[in-house]
Amino acid sequence: MPLVLVVDDEVNILQLLKYNLVKEGFQVIEATNGNDAIKLTGEKTPDLIILDKMLPEMDGFDVLRILKSNRQSASIPVIMLSARDEMLDKVLGLELGADDYITKPFSPRELVARIKAHLRRKRPPVEEEAVREEIRVNCLVIQPEKYEALLDGVRLELTQKEFELLYLLVANPGRVFTRDSILEKIWGYNYDRKSRTVDVHIRYLRQKIERDPANPEYIETVRGVGYRFREVH
Repeated sequence: MPLVLVVDDEVNILQLLKYNLVKEGFQVIEATNGNDAIKLTGEKTPDLIILDKMLPEMDGFDVLRILKSNRQSASIPVIMLSARDEMLDKVLGLELGADDYITKPFSPRELVARIKAHLRRKRPPVEEEAVREEIRVNCLVIQPEKYEALLDGVRLELTQKEFELLYLLVANPGRVFTRDSILEKIWGYNYDRKSRTVDVHIRYLRQKIERDPANPEYIETVRGVGYRFREVH
């Protein structure tokens, strides 16, 4: 039974989420501030976190930074909640490692559907999945069994979604992936077509693996279509 941590300082939101999640078969633990959220994550290791942006003591973005900088919690999917429907907030949340961003008021059914989609995308136990071989491209090394990537021998700090996106591209050199196909393969469902989720993650990946992100040698943009990993001969 998946364990979901809900972090929100509004009691009515906590009750609404807990009711709908329990009804769908989830276990739920709650926190009303950032410090408790970080503590519970370390103690319970939830399968997914629903994190409100506006929290007392420290805001949701600060909590997200801490969670994603810790190896124990970095791969836990995080869905951000916010009453602000501003693109800047969404982009910042995604850049910090959030896997999804939902604006209040929201549909509980849609939120539950997104939670299930993210949990389907979580990495299965190693013993249950086929062995995926290490991939080397120049100074870039992808180690799928460890969920790690190295550049010039140095481990890259990647979120789960960043790693999955990088692996998808590197494992299929020269193949062009549309934004919609990337959303389906990595996030497990189709976002709003106006979403910048893929573009934000591509930009963040380029900052981490490209020597000059403005002139990428690995991840190419195919104008009007999507992205591909350049074939190296």
